[in-house]
Amino acid sequence: LLHNTSEDELYTQAMARVNEMIAKGTGAIEIKSGYGLTLEDEIKILRVIKRIRETSPAIIRATFLGAHAVGRAFAGRQGDYVEHVCKDMIPAVAAEKLADFVDVFCEEGFFTQEETDKILTEGERHGLRVKLHANQLAVSGGVQVGVKHHALSVDHLESTTDEEVRVLGGVPAGSQGVADPVVTMPTILPGASFFLRMQYGRANDFINAGLPVMALGCIQMRMTPVQSFNACTLNSAYAMGVSDIAGSVERGKLANLIITRRVPSLNWIPYCYGTPFISKIFL
Repeated sequence: LLHNTSEDELYTQAMARVNEMIAKGTGAIEIKSGYGLTLEDEIKILRVIKRIRETSPAIIRATFLGAHAVGRAFAGRQGDYVEHVCKDMIPAVAAEKLADFVDVFCEEGFFTQEETDKILTEGERHGLRVKLHANQLAVSGGVQVGVKHHALSVDHLESTTDEEVRVLGGVPAGSQGVADPVVTMPTILPGASFFLRMQYGRANDFINAGLPVMALGCIQMRMTPVQSFNACTLNSAYAMGVSDIAGSVERGKLANLIITRRVPSLNWIPYCYGTPFISKIFL
């Protein structure tokens, strides 16, 4: 379907979704490729993202996720597809300056730690910063690969152990040393858990370990409203690499703001999740 859809039509469809997100108070959006899985279609998606970036009032960041799965033309030849991503896709994306980040689905049944490491290394060599899909379906070792590459964030994390919490805190196994000052943001996606009827990420374990978390989950993940508010503002901005210009209200940053209708308190919002509470939006 995507292959047969023009760039103009993809742009029109995507802008409708972007504007819907803005209407709900979102001022910074990361958009990933990864649904083309051919050089032509991945470039098509990223060109559409570039066009959105040029025309939307929201902050837009682009992530190249060509290693979301193995392209159909490479069925049974995963190693060849990894080579294709490294030798053909990444250089083409970098040549047109179409992406800010490189990402891989490091997961059981998708890409191994070794394959992930190879793709991320090639992305970094071409000036792309690392983000990573990890530990959605199983404990995949993806967190460890992401931290090794100083990933800005590792996304999903529905399946984690105490070891992943330790590693994300910057303390390697068996070490009592000082945490690495480079924070890899644990990005938890409760929306994915909800739609796929999966377990939710261990938000409070990350918080108790002193790690920031990006998530919404007051109800399902037992986060406080303040924790969730921080997660979807400043922590989210950090995970996109834009916390210097967005994510909090302070002098020198963009005035991306929502003005609420009269509400009793911040605590009221998650209890009345179906009630519109935004009065005005400024980007």
